Amino acid sequence: MHLSSTTTLHNGVKIPWLGLGVYKVEDGSEIVSTVKSALELGYRSIDTAALYDNEEGVGQAIHESGIKREDIFVTTKVWNSDQGYENTLKAFDESLKKLGLDYVDLYLIHWPVPGKYKDTWKALEEIYTQGKARAIGVSNFMTHHLEDVLKDAKVKPMVNQVEFHPKLYQKELLDYCRSNNIQLEAWSPLARGRYLDDPILTEIATKYNKSVAQVMIRWDYQHGIVTIPKSTKKHRQKENADIFDFELTFEDMEKINNLNEDFRTGKHPDEFDYGV
Repeated sequence: MHLSSTTTLHNGVKIPWLGLGVYKVEDGSEIVSTVKSALELGYRSIDTAALYDNEEGVGQAIHESGIKREDIFVTTKVWNSDQGYENTLKAFDESLKKLGLDYVDLYLIHWPVPGKYKDTWKALEEIYTQGKARAIGVSNFMTHHLEDVLKDAKVKPMVNQVEFHPKLYQKELLDYCRSNNIQLEAWSPLARGRYLDDPILTEIATKYNKSVAQVMIRWDYQHGIVTIPKSTKKHRQKENADIFDFELTFEDMEKINNLNEDFRTGKHPDEFDYGV
């Protein structure tokens, strides 16, 4: 296994196990250099969103990288204020334009806006049917949201991207997604750096001669979760990617599972202020 290793979504599209998240990376020179350095290291998956306001820079970096478009997996997302059928179609076209691309590899509903996410999903199905997105999915959906979408969906979501790390081990959601062949993807896999000095994680990291960050990302990987750690620094991007040359034992995986505190660095999807 290596940095460009992939897993296959239920529609046959391959997604890299490891990608680069770019939340809060400023558009312009910072995003361009961040994406370029990741691509130089061998990353082949970039995860952005309309909300991040850096799609233009992501597109620029991809164009300037010299890497073939079909070799890079690009994800973006529709923001809450653009949800609903017609608005989502417009928002998607705007994202494509900013990225300077003919298609994206994965398009996600960013949050389950009450009363809107099902119409938004219909728009994603339309985008998918037209071949403008190779795969479609959701983000921050709990099991009840997924069940609601699946009642009427013509196309089943391929991905659910949620906050997931050792202090937020969402086992029931992971099991549900696995049993429904929906790929779980982790945002904030390092819990925004809050637990890099956790004694149990530190002890495990020392045992494998790895960093705590590498142990946390490897833990995701061994749970079969696609992971998109964010870093603007090349040496950190390199470190985050260096997780394929060791394997956590069953006992160590259990120790990390048991660190769960249902702690979120972001909002709970049922408590998010949707303004509706």
